[in-house]
Amino acid sequence: MNLLQIQEKVWSQACLDVCAPHLEEKLGSPVPSCSVVGTISSYYVQRYGFPPGCKVVAFSGDNPASLAGMRLEEGDIAVSLGTSDTLFLWLQKPMPALEGHIFCNPVDPQHYMALLCFKNGSLMREKIRDESASCSWNKFSKALKSTAMGNNGNLGFYFDVMEITPEIIGRHRFNAENMEVSAFPGDVEIRALIEGQFMAKRIHAEGLGYRVMPKTKILATGGASHNKDILQVLADVFGAPVYVIDTTSSACVGSAYRAFHGLAGGTGVAFSEVVKSAPQPSLAATPNPGASQVYAALLPRYSALEQRILSTAQRPLE
Repeated sequence: MNLLQIQEKVWSQACLDVCAPHLEEKLGSPVPSCSVVGTISSYYVQRYGFPPGCKVVAFSGDNPASLAGMRLEEGDIAVSLGTSDTLFLWLQKPMPALEGHIFCNPVDPQHYMALLCFKNGSLMREKIRDESASCSWNKFSKALKSTAMGNNGNLGFYFDVMEITPEIIGRHRFNAENMEVSAFPGDVEIRALIEGQFMAKRIHAEGLGYRVMPKTKILATGGASHNKDILQVLADVFGAPVYVIDTTSSACVGSAYRAFHGLAGGTGVAFSEVVKSAPQPSLAATPNPGASQVYAALLPRYSALEQRILSTAQRPLE
């Protein structure tokens, strides 16, 4: 699918020519992923007992299927907080960049989706928990509750392994005057880690064209989504409510939804209408009053400091 021009929804002739002769006729014409493309092969009817009238839907990949499984809508964002952290974004006007991935939206052919991966996820959170909270998630949560939004201007970057988004390694801490410091007190360290992780996610999501909307909701999954105090910081940084949903098999569930959508009429029926009776996510956190003002000031600082670290790391040795 990397041969597809996603805006025009046609194969890129230049890419086709590089890959193989006569490739376009072998691939066939691209269609919306909810299109019924025919009925099942007689082989499957005879071998596995499928009914002859069983329809085949064009379908999608595993990551787009996960977006369908989490039932994202326009302006929504899904955050998977696992060993690595992953963002799924619903985009209207994508701005492709060297980082992240842009796909056609699997449930709305007029829109797009994006995928961003961050390598220093739960393993980094667990390291700071062990170092600054005596290996206790309860103490970790108390630190988040006891420190103010914005961390009094203290910002941190925590990449014990080479990060994907962006390519940085090491730990970098800055005080309110943008001076790099060697260490923070334990409670400040914990908030700097969590705020920094979520500010990075918002900054890089917006770099791909994502914008928080009044109706935006955030769907949180993964191990850290069970920590309500971490989710509170997520809600505050993005200025949007956070919901939790059981998506341990989101790609499989999304595949079932996608097939149902295709049978229900595809592009002639809204995906949201097809899945409206599915279980709803549970509200876990809403932004605190004043959060938008606090992070409106911090986000540009965080972005500028990230660029400063990048430029230092890329400076040639003399």
